[in-house]
Amino acid sequence: MMLRPSSLLALVAVVCSLWGTVEASLGDRLPEFRECVQICARENCDPNNNPTHIPFHHRLLLWTCPQECDYTCQHIVTERRVSRGEPITQFHGKWPFVRVLGMQEPFSVLFSLGNLVAHQNGLTKIRHAIPASYPLRRYYELFACFGIATWVFSALFHTRDFAVTEQLDYFAAGAGVLYGMYYTPIRVFRLDRPTPRRRSFLRLWTVTCCVMYAAHVAYLKLWRWNYTYNMAANVAVGLIQNALWSYFSWKKWTESHRSWAIWPGVAVAWLMMVMSLELLDFPPLWGAFDAHSLWHLGTIGPTILWYNFMVKDSQENIANATKEVKA
Repeated sequence: MMLRPSSLLALVAVVCSLWGTVEASLGDRLPEFRECVQICARENCDPNNNPTHIPFHHRLLLWTCPQECDYTCQHIVTERRVSRGEPITQFHGKWPFVRVLGMQEPFSVLFSLGNLVAHQNGLTKIRHAIPASYPLRRYYELFACFGIATWVFSALFHTRDFAVTEQLDYFAAGAGVLYGMYYTPIRVFRLDRPTPRRRSFLRLWTVTCCVMYAAHVAYLKLWRWNYTYNMAANVAVGLIQNALWSYFSWKKWTESHRSWAIWPGVAVAWLMMVMSLELLDFPPLWGAFDAHSLWHLGTIGPTILWYNFMVKDSQENIANATKEVKA
């Protein structure tokens, strides 16, 4: 599946526009919701009037009485709106999910952990199948480590949405995406090979990527927490590396005609398709599955395929190098 540049740009523009309005929610401005929260807090959260007990597993995840009231009223208002034939609305920039064991978005947590396991298994596969002497192995190991960190913080954020978990999720995701762009030209153009020109360019490229990430974090943390910019930056960086991998996949296929050579292209097309789920922002089915959770589910398959490609590609390079030495 090939996507034209105009289609990619349109997808980026729409996703960014949707992301930029994520905090503007009708639900928490509804008079009936505000009244419900006030009454609940007055009747259940007064420390001098026998406050309602909060279950231990909720307290473990730092749920407070006002937050319990907020959650309960979201679902009371949502049930009333559905019974009146009115659309489900978001509250505080999020759909009214049904909690599981105190987790705010349980299936986003589950699918984040699925991605984490895919990266962990990929790291194990790399260490077992690729010799430590292979120069690209360390870059692949770092790719797995960034992926593991990304999905750990994603799971934490979807478990409980606090300012600190949100920032850790965004910074880890940004680091993972930028590292993907960092190592892509190293493999595509074999910048790991020990020639003076390649070594000089690799040093420059390393410094450039470090500066870009530092500037990205500094802007978000010290200047302005900008959702639209964050999404645009990640999508732009992702599109650059996707374009490079599409080129690599086509070139490798024309040279070798090996089936695994098309795997990067398949993974890129797969990711672009599941990314379009972010355009289908719909209320969670059965209070559990929304477009964002399905996006997380959709990234597990390409991740597994990607590690299989890394191993096949490395083994091919090692075999070719061995043949050249024997010749």
